[in-house]
Amino acid sequence: MASSRNSRLAIISRHFTSATSPSKHGLNGQNLGWIKISPEVSIALKHGSPIVALESTIISHGMPYPQNFETAKELEVIVREHGAVPATIAILDGIPCMGVYLILRFIGFFSLFLVGGLTTEELENLAHLGSKARKTASRDIALVMAGRENGATTVSATMHLASMVGIPIFVTGGIGGVHRHGDNITAMDISSDLTELGNTPVAVISAGVKSILDIPRTLEYLETQRVTVAAYKTDEFPAFFTQTSGYKVHILSLIL
Repeated sequence: MASSRNSRLAIISRHFTSATSPSKHGLNGQNLGWIKISPEVSIALKHGSPIVALESTIISHGMPYPQNFETAKELEVIVREHGAVPATIAILDGIPCMGVYLILRFIGFFSLFLVGGLTTEELENLAHLGSKARKTASRDIALVMAGRENGATTVSATMHLASMVGIPIFVTGGIGGVHRHGDNITAMDISSDLTELGNTPVAVISAGVKSILDIPRTLEYLETQRVTVAAYKTDEFPAFFTQTSGYKVHILSLIL
């Protein structure tokens, strides 16, 4: 599944990468010239320094401006205070970006990664974009790139892109899961976050799944996907905004 998706992304990348562009290569040798990596993240990758991936959907769709901007800055500060390099991931004008700079002005759902600079009109348009940015799961990456759209990455898309450049740790709020009342095929709703967790070698640190979801079925599905679920200093699976859910995990971790 992952190799097929990577192949599709490589084909799409030809629209954005010229033959004379310097190539970048991922862990498996694939050409990653179509992914824009900030100098800070690039240096950290080169030297094996700790890097923490951060998603952008929580900013675009989670809260209004300016709270979303303040939250984005605070998250990066927390990562830095613990000795790691933050790598906020988003798709800007069809180009996946790692380590989106928090500079100049906020553009509605992530901070702008300036290369050659944008016009005042373009900045204004982006500033009013907000939640109109496409919520981008891993299945949508090629679509957003092909359309040269702006995409805010979900858990699954952030994991996939982080893995491609060799970032092994991703921190987020709550992951998706199995929805309630899915007793028949017409009502079944399972987040792609869960299948991505089973296929992508990235450790995800989160507050569990959102409490409105079916937690026991989510845990069963994670087991089916061969996902190791561990809790820090507790044996109970968290439910997003609460530390307790009434459901146990099979691994208790005392060291993180």
